[in-house]
This record gives sequence, structure tokens and C-alpha cells, in this order.
Amino acid sequence: MFSGNTDILKTAEAWSRAGRGVAIATVVETWGSAPRPVGSHLVIDENTNFCGSVSGGCVEGTVIAEALAVIADGRSRMLEFGVADETAWKVGLSCGGRIKVYVERID
Repeated sequence: MFSGNTDILKTAEAWSRAGRGVAIATVVETWGSAPRPVGSHLVIDENTNFCGSVSGGCVEGTVIAEALAVIADGRSRMLEFGVADETAWKVGLSCGGRIKVYVERID
């Protein structure tokens, strides 16, 4: 489900206040044909609930998995996906673009 960034950030805040482990993924850079613009968010909780979108579904499974690791260890991650990257085909980003997604824990 894609919501406006304000709704996504409110969801992140509510989940965090409820005591859930929460991470937020943000598109920080794009090249070429990218599914979502810079500034798009995906918020994920420790139970794999999520709200928002960083890729239109192309790479979100991998982003969610990395977000769970970020929640667990507290170390932020910079993820890159693109058609030139061998892993891009594995996660489905074959649109010809590249995206950079920063994932951080919310405390």
C-alpha cells in the first residue's frame, strides 16, 4: 500500500510509541527510470508490518529483510539496486533505473 509520506511518518511514530521495533527506509538517490522519487519512505516494524513504498514492489522484500536486521542490531544500512547490479535481477529491478535506499532504526 502506498500512502503519503506524512501518513507513513505518523505510522512510524505510532508504532514506535507502542513499543514496537521500527525501521524506516528512505529513497536517497535515483538514476534513470526509478519506481519512486527521492524522499519516498517505507516503514517496517519488528513483526514485518509495513506501510509505504520505496520501489513499487520491485525490491521491497529485500528492503524489509534488511530493515529487520537494522531493528535487531541498530546499524543503519545503505542499499543499492540497479539493472547493472547482478542482484537487481534477483530482486526484480529490471526497469533500467538505479535506486539507493537508506535504512535506519527509529528509537
